[in-house]
Amino acid sequence: MKPSLKPGIEYELRFRVGASKTVPRLYPESPEFLSMPEVFATGFYVGLLEWCCVMAIKPHLDGPDEMSVGTHIDVSHCAGTPVGLEVVAKARLTEVDGRRLAFEVEAYDDQELIGKGRHERFIIDAPKFNAKMAQKKAKYASGGA
Repeated sequence: MKPSLKPGIEYELRFRVGASKTVPRLYPESPEFLSMPEVFATGFYVGLLEWCCVMAIKPHLDGPDEMSVGTHIDVSHCAGTPVGLEVVAKARLTEVDGRRLAFEVEAYDDQELIGKGRHERFIIDAPKFNAKMAQKKAKYASGGA
């Protein structure tokens, strides 16, 4: 982490909702999802908020091996957004506690607030994390618990 990683960092990300980011596309294997309205899916909305937070801190991390992973999300999704509207996600870093980062997040479409809340991320060393995940996968593949 660079010394510049401090509370107060803000970022805004704009995204136009396409059909590929609607509820029926979230889990196309699910007949229940396939019958739902074509509006911006909560799962993709959460991903957009995470993306915004990632972009906010990117210039403040050391090199390509330092990155963050999401560890907690507590957000509302209080308004539907149809295909074609633009969503503006906003993130503000509120806390840096070692490698744990806390953000306030919110999002608006062209007409209204669609949600807000809190998100936490943890800074990782990507090669170490990937090695740990490879071990976990190998253990599963070999029949381990």
